[in-house]
Amino acid sequence: MHSYIINASIQIVPIVKDKHPYEWVDEAIAVIQQSGIKYEVGAFATVVEGKYVDVMKVINEVNDYLYNKQCNEWISNVQIQIRSNGDITGEEKVEKFR
Repeated sequence: MHSYIINASIQIVPIVKDKHPYEWVDEAIAVIQQSGIKYEVGAFATVVEGKYVDVMKVINEVNDYLYNKQCNEWISNVQIQIRSNGDITGEEKVEKFR
């Protein structure tokens, strides 16, 4: 894949009874924060931005974390926007609304 900037939204939906689902979500967000990738936490998902390999790495790290911490079950909703001939940023998509 190319080395342009892409962005993605990551939503984790824990299907658990061992602890409040928000606790698992907070831990997933901590994984994103520790990655060093650009991110913005929203009410329903976290948007990340970076090179394709870095964004995909963070998505994998979140799922690996939940698996290794024995989260019983979760849904990962991921949306990825890729532009084949250049960068695509979140700011570019929302700047007219700010």
